[in-house]
Amino acid sequence: MKSISKKFWKNKKILITGFEGFLGSWLTKTLVELGASTIGIDKVMNRPRSVLEGHRNRVIPIKGDICNLNLVRKTIDKYKPSIIFHLAAEAIVGQANNNPIRTFKSNIQGTWNILEASRGKGFICSIVVASSDKAYGSTDNLPYREDTSPLKGDHPYDVSKSCADLLCNAYYNTYKVPICVTRCGNIYGPGDYNFSRIIPESIRCALEGKTLLIRSNGKFIRDYVYVGDIVEGYIILAEKSQKLKLAGEAFNFSDENPISVLALVKKIYKLTRRDEKYEILNTAKCEIPHQYSSSRKARKVLHWYPKVSLDEGLNRTISWYKQIF
Repeated sequence: MKSISKKFWKNKKILITGFEGFLGSWLTKTLVELGASTIGIDKVMNRPRSVLEGHRNRVIPIKGDICNLNLVRKTIDKYKPSIIFHLAAEAIVGQANNNPIRTFKSNIQGTWNILEASRGKGFICSIVVASSDKAYGSTDNLPYREDTSPLKGDHPYDVSKSCADLLCNAYYNTYKVPICVTRCGNIYGPGDYNFSRIIPESIRCALEGKTLLIRSNGKFIRDYVYVGDIVEGYIILAEKSQKLKLAGEAFNFSDENPISVLALVKKIYKLTRRDEKYEILNTAKCEIPHQYSSSRKARKVLHWYPKVSLDEGLNRTISWYKQIF
């Protein structure tokens, strides 16, 4: 990561919410390796076969829920982080549809707790809030762009992200809390155990010779970004936020190579060298059929761009899952 300054991160106090999750574990691992003094909050501790193995002893772990404002306040006041990465959230669309109240509490209340606990704290230089391209909702005007695409989610997960983003906007404009928002495509890579997601489930079924059940009609279009590229984007954004005066801004992180679900599945079978075994159920409901973003702003302002192609990223991911199944 030549574009990241190791000197900047050395001994920097960092707070990461959701540090044990898929993206959180990769971000935590990278920041620890950069020498940051890292504090992590998560509801679940010591998840097995995590990329954090071998790095946990260099993280100050706090078990708890970001919906607990008192916990969030005490943590921020005690450790005084200069940078906060807010990743904790309900991240699975299907679970959000099944339990909208839990999703709204986690994604909306959890976000306002972080923002409120950070309000007026001069030691905080930057807060990076993990949102999603789903915050834009469904539109025929693609790709999504930060300056022209409105935040208009239609379903529980999408709405939770739209609302969280608007809260960030309110706390920046009203209280000058130094917030930046990231909106990413579908993140994939080693260490993802959420098998309701198409990439890990496709790989698992291919390696185990099982029939893959595709919820949609196979024609849904998505943008997939390798986890290492997203981590680099988050770190570059936090590092440059104060210098470039980026508070209040939102950035899409996208590979800009959208692909249909069925084309992705076929690619995975080809890379695993397994015979195709899938069934299209066409039962998906309350999901956006086509979504992908422009990352022109991130490329121009942050000089960020994805370095790992889809084929290379899938090969890395498949190699990791081969050790599991």
